[in-house]
Amino acid sequence: MTIQRMDHVSVVIDDVDATVAGLRAHGVKLIGEVAPYQDSYRLGYVRGPEGIIVALTAQLGRQPIADNLRPNL
Repeated sequence: MTIQRMDHVSVVIDDVDATVAGLRAHGVKLIGEVAPYQDSYRLGYVRGPEGIIVALTAQLGRQPIADNLRPNL
């Protein structure tokens, strides 16, 4: 099986609303609106390079990603 074209990608982030606000400040347009998915996630979608859809995904009630990257001292 060969992949002819990538049409979407998902990125896990800490705060969809803040990320979308920052992207909008740079002229990026949201596809639809930021919305919850079940009681677990907030999702937003933007159009990236070559028309790829980028899903911005934040898991609700999760420890911030940066906290998981800090070494335990």
